[in-house]
Amino acid sequence: MHKNSYNKVFLIGHLGGKPEGKYTKSGRSSASFSLATNETWKKADGSLVEHTEWHSIVAWDKLADFSNDYLYKGQLVSVDGILRTQKWTAKDGSARKTTEVVCSNIIPLEWKEK
Repeated sequence: MHKNSYNKVFLIGHLGGKPEGKYTKSGRSSASFSLATNETWKKADGSLVEHTEWHSIVAWDKLADFSNDYLYKGQLVSVDGILRTQKWTAKDGSARKTTEVVCSNIIPLEWKEK
């Protein structure tokens, strides 16, 4: 592998739901949530195409605690981190994999009005 490779993700989108908090057996906190990013483009015939991409986000430790305490469904946030792919074998024997963003930073870009 080339030593100068770089794994960095930067997303701005809306939370698909309230973060789901969990703890590992060793007591480490984690939070997972989905993030939607949207794009729109014009086709050659002038019609608009809208596309929503859903991203799986995982936060650990203090960032997980922050996510569980302060983030909410629909909130616009900026997330940056790295891509991680996990592979496993399902009960039916089929190979499965999922790719998620492991957060290094989350910045809320809007807050609920109280």
